[in-house]
Amino acid sequence: MSDKPNILIINPDQMRADALHHLGNEASYTPNLDKLSFDGVSFKNAFCQNPVCVPSRCSFMTGLYPHTKGHRTMSYLLHEDEGNLFSDMKDAGYYTVSSTRGDLMAGQLRKYHRELIDKYLMFSHVKPPATVVKSGRGEKGSDTFFSFFDGIIPENKKKREIKNIDDLCIDSAVRQIKKRPGNKPFFMFVGLNFPHPPYQIEQKYYDLIDETKLQQRIPNIEDSDGKPLMEKGLMEALGVSEWSEDRLKEIRRTYLAMCAKVDDQVGRLISTLRDEGIYDNTAIIVLSDHGDYTTDYGIVEKCQNCFPDCLTNVPFIIKPPKHIAVDNGINENLVELVDLCATIYDLAGIKCKRQSFSESLLPTLKDKATAHKDYVFCEGGRLLGEEHCSESNLFINEDAIYSPRLLLQMREDGTHTKAAMIRSKDYKYVMRLYEKDEFYELAEGESINSIDDEKYKEIITEMKEELLLWYMKTCDVVPQKYDDRFTDELLQNNIASVGIPLFVGKLATGLISLTGKTTSQFIDMVKKKFKL
Repeated sequence: MSDKPNILIINPDQMRADALHHLGNEASYTPNLDKLSFDGVSFKNAFCQNPVCVPSRCSFMTGLYPHTKGHRTMSYLLHEDEGNLFSDMKDAGYYTVSSTRGDLMAGQLRKYHRELIDKYLMFSHVKPPATVVKSGRGEKGSDTFFSFFDGIIPENKKKREIKNIDDLCIDSAVRQIKKRPGNKPFFMFVGLNFPHPPYQIEQKYYDLIDETKLQQRIPNIEDSDGKPLMEKGLMEALGVSEWSEDRLKEIRRTYLAMCAKVDDQVGRLISTLRDEGIYDNTAIIVLSDHGDYTTDYGIVEKCQNCFPDCLTNVPFIIKPPKHIAVDNGINENLVELVDLCATIYDLAGIKCKRQSFSESLLPTLKDKATAHKDYVFCEGGRLLGEEHCSESNLFINEDAIYSPRLLLQMREDGTHTKAAMIRSKDYKYVMRLYEKDEFYELAEGESINSIDDEKYKEIITEMKEELLLWYMKTCDVVPQKYDDRFTDELLQNNIASVGIPLFVGKLATGLISLTGKTTSQFIDMVKKKFKL
C-alpha cells in the first residue's frame, strides 16, 4: 500500500461558478458539491486561462499559460515533447487513468497515449443501453436553430433509464476505483461532457430546479455598451436575444438541471470512494474548464476571445487527503486553474522536473487569510492573418450548430482579435488588439464598458503595467534538454583557443563531466588556475 494519496480530478465541461448552490445560486441543486466544498475548500474567485475547452485544458494540465507555447486554439493540442500532469504523475509512480474525453493531447500520438495512461475509462455494453437523444433544434430559419436549446429529454417507450456518455464514463470510473492496483496510488482524470450544450436534460433533474429562484440574467447588449464585435455578432447571429424572458428562463433552468446531473454523478464517485474505504486518502478536485453565457447578454454557449465572469469564473473545489488540515468552506482569494499542477505536486509530495508557472494553493487551503494572487489572467483570439488559429478547419457548413461563431472567428476584420484579461477583486481590464479595450468596476457589473471614463485612468494604467509584467514573466520557457552540440572536437578547439595544448582535450572532456560544470564554467576555472 502506497503512502501517497490517490488523486481524482472531475472536470465538468462549461460549468460556471454561480451554478453552484453554496456559491449563492438559490435555484441550483448541488448537494454533493456543496458538501465536498465543506470537507475541503471551494474557491469562489477561481478563473480559467482561456474561455474555450482545449486551450484551457492545455493550460491547467501543464501549469503554463496558453500563450507560453501557443495553445490559443481548439485545433492545437499537446504534443509528445510537452510535459503534463499525466507524464508527471506517471513518473512519480502513479497508476494513471483517464476518460476518453480530454481535449488535451493530439490524437495522432496513440503510442504516446498508451505509454502515458495506464487505463482509459471504457464504455462496456450495459443494459439499458445509452439513449441516443434526438436534437430539438427546430426548423432551419427558426429562432431555435442556433439556440443550443433542446429542452426535456422525452421518456422512451420502454421506460428505460436514460444514460448518456457521461453516465457510462462514471460507470467505468466506479469499476476502475474498485479494481485499482493495490501497490500504487491512482491518478484519475474524469472529463465530463455536461453541462456543455445542447441544453437538454431528463425531467427528474429539471424538476429539482426552482424557477422562481433563478438569478436575473444580464441584459442584452446595446450599441452604446462598448462591447466587442464578437459578443455583438453572437447576440445577433444566435437568435435568442429576441426571446421572451419566460423562454430564456427555460434555458437557464435546463442548464442548472444539467449541473444537478453532474452533481449526482460526483456523488456516485464519492460514495464509491467511501465504500472502498479510501475517501480519506483521496484528494478530490472538481474544476470546470470555462463557463457558459446561458442567455447573459442575449448570448448562449461561449466564445474564444471574450472574458465576462460568466465565461471565466469557474468552480474549483479541492478536498485534500485527511492528513492535510484545511481551512474548509468558501475561500474568496483569487486563484487560477493554472495553479492545479503545483497544488497536486504538493498534495502528492512530489517534485516536478519541468518548468511551469503554477503556484501551489496549499498555503491558502490551510489558511484563508493567506492571500494567493492580486491578479488573475485569461486570454484568447488571434492576429490578423493567423488563419490556422481561426478554427476554420472545424467549419462544416452554414447550418452546423457552431457555424455562427466559426464564421465570426474566420472574419479578417478584427472580430476575432487577440485579447487578454487581467482581473483583480475590484476591477477588470481587457486589452484588445484591433478594437476598443474594456474596463469594468466589478461592483457596477460588466454591462457597460468604462474604458473611456477619466476617473479610472490611473487604475487602467496600473493594470496595463501588470499585464505587461505577466507577459514578460510567462512569455516562454527554455527547454531543459540541452542540445548535443558539444562534441569532443568542439571542446578541444575551445580549450586550445585559450592556450591549453590539444593533447589534453580528451582529458578535459572527461573532467568537465566529472566536475558537473558547463563548458564555459570549466574554461573559466582553467584560465583562472593557470592565469591564462
